[in-house]
Amino acid sequence: MTGGGFIRLPGGSVVVALALPRPGHTGHRVRVLVHAVNRQRALTRLRNLGLRAVYLRGNTEPPTPDEVTAVLHHPDGLVWRETPEDDTESWHPIRALLRCR
Repeated sequence: MTGGGFIRLPGGSVVVALALPRPGHTGHRVRVLVHAVNRQRALTRLRNLGLRAVYLRGNTEPPTPDEVTAVLHHPDGLVWRETPEDDTESWHPIRALLRCR
């Protein structure tokens, strides 16, 4: 889990997926999904939450259809999971990640 990516939805909005360092846990990374009107707005949403060094370079790991469904069904449109390949782990609201700081 070293990259990120995005997918444009039929309505024009995007879902951005990023691998970010987990606050307060050295060496741990989490997969974060953001639904927004465009890629820049998705990154701005994360930066506004205090995750300042957030960049999307390329499209090496775009969100899977299951990830898109998860973020679209969340009221905030912003979720994370520590082990993306583990389908038994639930997606968490971003507030839970920021409390770990």
